[in-house]
Amino acid sequence: MKAGILAAGLGSRLAQGGIRVPKPLVEVAGDTLIGRVIREAAAAGATAVAIITTPVHPQVAAYLRSRPWPLPLSLREWDSPHSLASLLALRPYLDEPFLLSTVDAVLAPGALAGFAARARSLAGLGALGLTRHLDDDKPLYATPGEDGRILRLGTGPSPWITAGCYYFLPRVFEYEAAARARGLTALRQFLAFLVEAGETLWGLDVGPAVDVDHPEDIARAAAFLAGGPEG
Repeated sequence: MKAGILAAGLGSRLAQGGIRVPKPLVEVAGDTLIGRVIREAAAAGATAVAIITTPVHPQVAAYLRSRPWPLPLSLREWDSPHSLASLLALRPYLDEPFLLSTVDAVLAPGALAGFAARARSLAGLGALGLTRHLDDDKPLYATPGEDGRILRLGTGPSPWITAGCYYFLPRVFEYEAAARARGLTALRQFLAFLVEAGETLWGLDVGPAVDVDHPEDIARAAAFLAGGPEG
C-alpha cells in the first residue's frame, strides 16, 4: 500500500487571516500539517508516499527535500488547477492500493491507521473516511446504507461528512477519461461520479476531525490533539 497527499492548494483563507506560512507548513501541536500526515501514513503501513505541491510556495518542496522521512517520498510540483487534477497528477506514483489524504485534515493519532486496516479488508473500489464533526466550510455530506456502503454524496441531509482521508484501488484511475469528458474538476465531484457509476465505496467512521482552513482552526486542531475542547 502506498499513500498520496494533496497539498497543492494556495491556502488563501489562512493567508487572508494573516497566516504567512504555506498551509502544509503550518504547525499544529509541534509538527507541520504535512509532516503529520506523512508520519501517520507511515504508521498506517504505507511503503511510499507521493505528494503534489504548488510551485507558488517552493518552500514546501524545499522543506520536504531537506528532511528525513520514515518512508520514501516522491514529489510532484505543479500549479494544479483543481483538486481532481491534483489526484490525477499522482497517478504514475499510485500503482497499487493507496491511502489518500488532504494535507489539512487533522485526525486523532492512529485514526488513519485504523481506517486503512478496515478499508483494506473490504471488497469494492475503496472507502471514504467519515466524521460527524461538521467543521468544514464546504462539507461533503455522505449517506451510507445500513451495511456501510455509500449510497449518495452531496449536500445532505446526513449526519456524516467526509473527513479528508480515502482508500482506493488503482483502478480508480480508469475513470479519468470519463471524468475529463464530463468536465469534472473537484475531487468531491469525482467521488459522487464513482457512486453514480455503481462502484462500491464504503463509509468508515474515523472519529473527530478538524479541517484547517482558517487561523482559528490551528488552535482548534491543537486542542483536539491535546484531548481538550475543539470549540
